[in-house]
Amino acid sequence: MIGWRSIRGRLLWLSAAWLSVALLTAWLVIGGVLERFVTTRFDAETAAVADALIAGTEADAEGLAQLQNAPSDPRFSAPLSGWYWQMTADGQVFAASDSLYQAQLDGDAGPDGAALRLTRRDFTVPGSTEALSLTVAAPQAEIDASLSAVRRPLAWTLVVLGLGLGLAVLVQVTLGLSALKAMGRDLRAVRAGEAATLPQPDAAELQQVAQEINALLVQNRTQLARTREQIGNLAHSLKTPLMALQGDMAPDDPGQAMIARMDRQIAWHLKRARSAGGRRVLGQRTPLAPVVADIALVLRRALEDGGITLEQDVPPGATLPVEQQDAQEMLGNLMENATKWAQSRIAVAARIDGQRIIVTVADDGPGMPDSDHAKALARGTRLDERGPGAGLGLAIVADLAALNGGGLTLGRDESLGGMSARISLPL
Repeated sequence: MIGWRSIRGRLLWLSAAWLSVALLTAWLVIGGVLERFVTTRFDAETAAVADALIAGTEADAEGLAQLQNAPSDPRFSAPLSGWYWQMTADGQVFAASDSLYQAQLDGDAGPDGAALRLTRRDFTVPGSTEALSLTVAAPQAEIDASLSAVRRPLAWTLVVLGLGLGLAVLVQVTLGLSALKAMGRDLRAVRAGEAATLPQPDAAELQQVAQEINALLVQNRTQLARTREQIGNLAHSLKTPLMALQGDMAPDDPGQAMIARMDRQIAWHLKRARSAGGRRVLGQRTPLAPVVADIALVLRRALEDGGITLEQDVPPGATLPVEQQDAQEMLGNLMENATKWAQSRIAVAARIDGQRIIVTVADDGPGMPDSDHAKALARGTRLDERGPGAGLGLAIVADLAALNGGGLTLGRDESLGGMSARISLPL
């Protein structure tokens, strides 16, 4: 059902209400005109009969009114036909139509109880002092039948007109809002990375909207580039003096531990700032297979030295809805982490699950207890201090996945037996 919160629904409901009121008003107005026309026609017939009866009435030698010429209309001859006339003098009936069948008119109903429409005339004739009155009746049933005969086609005409106007309104609203629907498709294409900007719509009312959205997209990309540039400058300005201090100290100096901790914290906050600056930009989409291939090339020496085989199961054309730098950051951290712990095999796989893409990096290493998963995703936490690193990799991946509308989950891979890291992102 089309709701009131929809523009299309509002236009259609308002149009339906207006059409209903207009058609009801037309029914009442035109119906009233037709009713007056039909009743006026019957009144004209009874008035003509009354004029003929009055013209045929004369006074006799004694001054009493007598009907000399009765109308020859056969409707006034058929018994109880509903067409009656009756003349009275001083309240006494002295002439009546054969259709009354020796009965008298009394009120608005005939001898058989049927409703009548009456025309009454009071008159006098030359040579008579009597107060004469004439009543001519027409059957109300015939009037109602005539009204029904003209109202029925009127009703069908208004129904057809209403349906035609309703269809016209539906077509008009649909065509009028098609530009908005097309803009929605274009926005989805931008969000999916299939287009960088919105095309100019045909509707003049939406052209300025499209221009403002395109300006916002450009501004977003510009601000992102500026943020990353500033983050790089900040990293250089902090890292350089810190490394200088570390070089001036002896390797066994207690300050080395403090510098290492400061370096870890600075790296974490800079990575987190970069992640925030890398919040998903509309229109960005990165092919997955080239990213995996580039990272595999970087890790080639470590994989060869450890005798580790890298298996890939990435569908052709699969893409991640993130920028290339974010994709490299996430997969690079996961594949590097898997290389540290794998014994002989690493598997990188991707699949489409409804409206999401799932990327899994698994190894055949010792794995990780479920109780340590939350610790592994915490910032700056290292579960094993024996190897190099700052304890930021998994936390950075989780941060970037969340910023792009997805998430990172850890578990045990059933096939390889080691740890499995799964990234889920909306398409």
